[in-house]
Amino acid sequence: MLQRLLIDRIENRILVGITMFVGIMILIGWVAINEGERMRSFDNQFQARSIEFGAELFAANCTSCHGTDGRGVGNFGPALNSPLMFGHDYFATINDQIEAINRQEIELISEKDGLMQEFVNANDARREQIRARTAEIDALLTSEEGLAAQRTTVFAERDALLTQLQPAIDLGYPQPTVNEDGTVTSTFSRLAQLEWNGSLSSFVYTTLIHGRPTSKSYWENAQMVSWSQQTGGALRDDQLRNLTNYILNWDKGDAWTVEDALAVLQYPLVPVVGGGEAVAAAPPVGADVDAIVEQLATVIGDPARGDQIYNNQARSQTGARLGCGGCHLNGVAGPAHNAKWDHFLNELVNEPQFAGYSVEKYMVESIVNTGAYIVSGYAAGAMPGDFSNRMSLQDMADILAYLHTFSAVDPYVAPVAGEQPVAEATPES
Repeated sequence: MLQRLLIDRIENRILVGITMFVGIMILIGWVAINEGERMRSFDNQFQARSIEFGAELFAANCTSCHGTDGRGVGNFGPALNSPLMFGHDYFATINDQIEAINRQEIELISEKDGLMQEFVNANDARREQIRARTAEIDALLTSEEGLAAQRTTVFAERDALLTQLQPAIDLGYPQPTVNEDGTVTSTFSRLAQLEWNGSLSSFVYTTLIHGRPTSKSYWENAQMVSWSQQTGGALRDDQLRNLTNYILNWDKGDAWTVEDALAVLQYPLVPVVGGGEAVAAAPPVGADVDAIVEQLATVIGDPARGDQIYNNQARSQTGARLGCGGCHLNGVAGPAHNAKWDHFLNELVNEPQFAGYSVEKYMVESIVNTGAYIVSGYAAGAMPGDFSNRMSLQDMADILAYLHTFSAVDPYVAPVAGEQPVAEATPES
């Protein structure tokens, strides 16, 4: 029966063949439609496993220099988990707003100029139209809801963001520049800092392969070694890929916050010609307090340069970043810099420990011999003890000149031991 229906009759054979063909086409189409999603799912699973393996490798090999969370180790190794590494521009939205306001202002002023030229030869009716439109333009430019007010609001947001980022800037985050048009530019990307034209993935991967032999010249206590078995290291290529994927997984895209920038413990340095971060222009000041005080009489301090060195905007003459403001700004981890000068004059000068001291000697000793006196309320050992090797005599003079600018007593005359402390200066004095 079945044979007669399906095999003996040619019409039935044709029908079965067509049905089978259509079924196979539907199956192939269904597989083709879902193949992309299947491969994406496979890639996601593979990437997740790679990141997981990379995390294990990072914990075992990289945390001693880059920190357990990738945010760096102070004065030892740079952060990889940072907005700078991934090129996040905190000012992109603000810059777009400023540029839009500037463009609109140019267009309105250009339109007004054209109308004023047209006004000369216009009839009375047209002149009334021109007057009305120029009044509208003036309102758009200067009213409480106009472009000038909008610009003031955006500039306030910009300045507030600059202030928020200042502690990170003190630790080495690139110093932003406010341009003439009000926009902000900076080297917001590690790749841009190093003029790397490839991708971030290739940058991380090739660094793992080859290391940074010259990094020893600007990271005194550590060097980025080669991790690849190709160059004598310990890791296979697939392991280096896993490490790379783990590091890249820190990228937050546009979701980086100011808190992320402030959480970084060590920003990367920028090498210069010759391999080091900077070339020393003068010898270290040393740790002989009395000798330094005596030599200070032979140099003139520049408070503007002292401001830059103190707040990490410039390097010392020995090529180091001092980053004083990171701890002393607003008294975060050390006495506030704007009160230190007069604190000695008004409170410490009569303590037996400082008999015969001038304020300069107290400042110098506080910098090069950090354990000599611990200000009440602050922990011993918090201040690095190597500033005697990281700054020159001129750096010392410039920083003292900067700190002196906050004094209410000017000019300063060193008191004789045993005299009454100097009172706060008043307008009458």
